[in-house]
Amino acid sequence: MGKVDGFLLYPRKNAAWKDPMERIQNFDEFKLPLPPKAQREQAARCMNCGVPFCQSGMKLNGMFTGCPLHNLIPEWNDMLYLGNTRHALDRLLKTNCFPEFTGRVCPALCEAACTCGMNGESVSVHDNELAIIETAYESGWMQPKPPRVRSGRRVAIVGSGPSGLAAAWMLNHRGHTVTVYERSDRPGGLLMYGIPNMKLDKQIIARRLKLMEEEGVSFITGVEVGTDVDAASLQKDYDAVLLCCGAGQPRDLKLPGRDAEGIHFAVDFLTAATKQVLGTGKAIDAKGKKAVIVGGGDTGNDCVGTCIRMGCASVTQLEMMPKPSETRTADNPWPEWPKVLKTDYGQQEAIAVFGHDPRLFETTVSEILKDDAGHIRGLKLVSLKGRDVVPGSEQEIDCDLLLIAAGFVGCQKTVPEAFGVNLGARGTVDAGEDYKTNVPGVFAAGDMRRGQSLVVWGISEGRNAAREIDRFLMGYTEM
Repeated sequence: MGKVDGFLLYPRKNAAWKDPMERIQNFDEFKLPLPPKAQREQAARCMNCGVPFCQSGMKLNGMFTGCPLHNLIPEWNDMLYLGNTRHALDRLLKTNCFPEFTGRVCPALCEAACTCGMNGESVSVHDNELAIIETAYESGWMQPKPPRVRSGRRVAIVGSGPSGLAAAWMLNHRGHTVTVYERSDRPGGLLMYGIPNMKLDKQIIARRLKLMEEEGVSFITGVEVGTDVDAASLQKDYDAVLLCCGAGQPRDLKLPGRDAEGIHFAVDFLTAATKQVLGTGKAIDAKGKKAVIVGGGDTGNDCVGTCIRMGCASVTQLEMMPKPSETRTADNPWPEWPKVLKTDYGQQEAIAVFGHDPRLFETTVSEILKDDAGHIRGLKLVSLKGRDVVPGSEQEIDCDLLLIAAGFVGCQKTVPEAFGVNLGARGTVDAGEDYKTNVPGVFAAGDMRRGQSLVVWGISEGRNAAREIDRFLMGYTEM
């Protein structure tokens, strides 16, 4: 522990964000890193607890708290404070393949469990992690490290989201020959097209993919397994196959008027927006539109921020759940995940542009209204109390762009049907703790196995699946 009283001397200081009215002018990342000295002071706040809940990773009262990757947080905070960033990097990469991703988009389950947060403000673990990995890239430490010896075993990974990339990274470093198949035009999956550029610049993904290719991982894009490539041929040509296709089946709205034009799933909207930013496609334009987003989660917030950058006339975000408390309640003590109100970047921007929070809590759509041409013109809304509609609460609002960000109901069926793997009740691939499916040699991981989740969980799933695949191929594993 470098600074015994650091948590008493230094108040928490987050990396700054650009002013909302400035950052909405483009799709660039808007987070401004702290100067090195200030970042070291933030790392000095880590107390190196006897029981570091931040890295423990556990479920409490039905919610997960602490890092799912069990990152060695006190160790690399100590090294960062002491100025030994190279050693901090070694400890960070021991458990996390891609800290440049989690350092940008993870909701920081670790910080929720930080002991400093019991009576004050938690350590800024999220920012410290990002500072370490970005210093590593800037300093030239992130060089390709291909395995010295190849095992002679070949693994096909279907899907290149967080779990697929993590598994590829692990298996390649173990010495297996890895080929990743991706149906989109670029690898990255959720990272590339599910997360807007202002949260995760696509150059950051390209930087990591280049490093993986230099280490020996092969990527084949624009190919859908089960349609363009026969599943049986993959099983014949490879010693193991890992399915990491995500939970890409969006939850729809079964409402009168659903057939109206101007209704899109959030994933399609965000994908098109990113393709336009990259110059490879055309966005579903929200300019001048009265946009409504169904869904109060992170994806809904991303849609709010994207609509504002496109110049929407208004934006409303519907959330079925009650408005959370602004502080922890008595039945939500530390170190549980704090069920408190979070006003994220998109909502902040809506407040700056339109003068009010875009969210309507305990509200849902009862009917979609169409004009004579069949285009959406408005919505009938109702208020909720629990799952019940409040009598007399009906209201109409204008809407000519409706985005559905209501989550997902499992994986798309093309790949599972092609391989003949079983699906569970949640619409995800039925694979156990060993990540094996009912088909010998075929494994599944990530959202495709556990359902819609976080990037950090995808990385954890990919790492764990890689370990089981290595055991399957070699008869043992040291991963």
